[in-house]
Amino acid sequence: FKLIEKANKIMTKCGYVSVVGRPNAGKSSLLNWLVGEKIAMVSHKANATRRRSNIIVMHEEDQIVFVDTPGIHETEKLLNQFMLDEALKAMGDCDLILFLAPVTDSLKYYEDFLEKNKKNTKHILLLTKIDFVNNDELMLKLKEYEKYSDKYEAMIPISIKKATKKSDILDVVVKYLPEHPYLFDPEIMTTEHLRDLYKEFIRESIFENISDEIPYEADVMINKIEEKPNVDVIRATIIVQKDSQKGMIIGQQATAIKRIGKAARIKIEKLSGKKCFLELFVSVKKNWTKNKDALKSMGYDIDI
Repeated sequence: FKLIEKANKIMTKCGYVSVVGRPNAGKSSLLNWLVGEKIAMVSHKANATRRRSNIIVMHEEDQIVFVDTPGIHETEKLLNQFMLDEALKAMGDCDLILFLAPVTDSLKYYEDFLEKNKKNTKHILLLTKIDFVNNDELMLKLKEYEKYSDKYEAMIPISIKKATKKSDILDVVVKYLPEHPYLFDPEIMTTEHLRDLYKEFIRESIFENISDEIPYEADVMINKIEEKPNVDVIRATIIVQKDSQKGMIIGQQATAIKRIGKAARIKIEKLSGKKCFLELFVSVKKNWTKNKDALKSMGYDIDI
């Protein structure tokens, strides 16, 4: 009886941790590194992440539910307003915030975050990309942030390309999480459906293979997924705003869409461990990013 009583007192820690920062601060790259799998969409172009997604990391006996978020930015565009709202909701609903601050940034992004953190949710400041500066420059930046030391719980300089270990971050994160049973099966890495992951892989491939503004005015709808024993058959439609964009997505002799399809297929097969037959179509939905009803039909429900 005493042994059972003792075991019941050993409580795991578990909670939601929102990962926020300006567009292109490296949030998705950090999360993919922490989970050890390609889950979150990554692009060197800003504003690639459009909605919240949960990425689950087990750290020893504790469970951390990281929430990937769109970058914090101001704009009048309807789609971008949805993205900002997603980030703000994540900040308000979590147990802890990780704020990513690239070491080369000015403090204005952090100061803007402090204003937007209306609930004063506890946060850890991650000073990222420290491999971009020398030691003296890093010390200067640490000193700049020290004037806000009463605002953050901890400040951690990191570089996922160099000496930082996952435990350097996760040990500190767990310290500020509540004691709670697991929220999700510890075997899963994300609560996202495969359909949504595949959609993001195709969108990521558009970002990689098509230049200029088109990726920001494009989206993807998964029409059908047919799971066969040795191959997954996926049919998806790329949505664009203008006829000229449709031509650029397809390319001369369909070269562009073949590149997009090949890049997306490789990502999908790596995650699923199966062969994939991916068929892509392109459709024009005029000015869909500027129309509230069109945005809603694409899954972006804007509360304005």
